[in-house]
Amino acid sequence: MFELRHLRVLREVARLGSLSAAAASFSYTQPAVSQQMAALERAAGMPLLDRTTRGVRLTEAGEALLRHSEKILSEQALAEQELEALAGLRGGRLRMASFPTAGAALVPPAVSQFAARYPEVELSVVEAEPDEAVPMLRAGELEIALVAERARPEGLRDLYEGIHLLNLLDEPMCALLPKDHRLARRKRLRLGDLAEEVRIELGRSPPGPRGRVYLAPGRDPDREPRVGFRSDDFNVVQGMVAAGAGIAVVPELALANLRRDVVVQSLGSSAPTRLVAAGTLAGVHRPPAAVAMLELLAEVSRQHVAAMGRG
Repeated sequence: MFELRHLRVLREVARLGSLSAAAASFSYTQPAVSQQMAALERAAGMPLLDRTTRGVRLTEAGEALLRHSEKILSEQALAEQELEALAGLRGGRLRMASFPTAGAALVPPAVSQFAARYPEVELSVVEAEPDEAVPMLRAGELEIALVAERARPEGLRDLYEGIHLLNLLDEPMCALLPKDHRLARRKRLRLGDLAEEVRIELGRSPPGPRGRVYLAPGRDPDREPRVGFRSDDFNVVQGMVAAGAGIAVVPELALANLRRDVVVQSLGSSAPTRLVAAGTLAGVHRPPAAVAMLELLAEVSRQHVAAMGRG
């Protein structure tokens, strides 16, 4: 009578109180979510949502169906996990998402070792930022999501509710300068020294207060850095820096493929840091393949820290 995908949508609409928010969580369009809710209401034979100017809320019938949906979806997830556990590492699949810089520095050695040890496991990796990867994880489309956050996860409860984060490393940010820049050979460089520089920013969209690295002394949130250019391609950022268009403050993991005509400077104790973590669903049995990959990611991260002289 009811399709599981419709019950998942009902659960997300009830959790967020909005059709548009549920659509964003699943990376759907709002009309697609509305159509799925309409199909569920037709199957139920009665309205499940009250639509108001402030959003939506469940009717009495919707509340009743939600209670049963939680049980149905939980049992379905447990059945999938048990079957995958039975298969162990002699089959099954592992789906993972990674943000770009971890995809360049941490994921390749972990994937290489995993494939060599467990060749019968079907492994897939997609590139996704945390805002996209975490909803995919919550929707059951991934087993592991690699995420990076400058704000601590406890300050981002809406995104990470129900997600367990395994801390892989605390990653410092570094300054990227043209070779002939006046600060390129300074022995000690601090974040405040870059306050008046034009910024080349890694990322296509403005990061907002959550991800912004403020270059002004004291990191004054009311003083925006002068952004001359931004790109989500690190090679483009490097090219702009090398050409003298500005400086960049970039995460350490981005330095895996560094040009020879740019200079990397440590920012010492003034360096902003971000948490790099592997996210999995909390309170859910992890399949053996996911456990094995988490162990490899932790080991590769320790090796990276040691190679950067921070071990």
